[in-house]
Amino acid sequence: MADTVTDLLVRYWATGFFIVATLGLCAFMVGASSVLGGRSRGVSKSLPFESGIVGTGDARQRFSVKFYLVAMLFVIFDIEAVFLFAWAIVIPDVGWTGFWGAAVFILILLAGLLYDSRTGALDWAPESSSGRPRSPAG
Repeated sequence: MADTVTDLLVRYWATGFFIVATLGLCAFMVGASSVLGGRSRGVSKSLPFESGIVGTGDARQRFSVKFYLVAMLFVIFDIEAVFLFAWAIVIPDVGWTGFWGAAVFILILLAGLLYDSRTGALDWAPESSSGRPRSPAG
């Protein structure tokens, strides 16, 4: 039993030292900031503050659903890139079967992008009186 504990200490002393040093550094930073930090109070200190601008208005304002739609589309096509990077790494091993699998994957995603474009999910310009989105030039 003693040999097992000694063997574990010899093997993992660096990991234990890292954990203790990390916890010690965190405790030091929290303690130093509480000792050295300012203690000013006031109306402006209790207000939310972001990016150098004092907030105005309600935090519960509504956003257009297009913001969320674009976020979901971004995630979908970002995940596509992750799969394609993984595919590019193993391309010598997967051969033509992997190539055609990736081609089908890309075609399905392109069909989804075409569908999104046709349904107007990607249209951000306000519509003109003719029902078509206005061009950026006017």
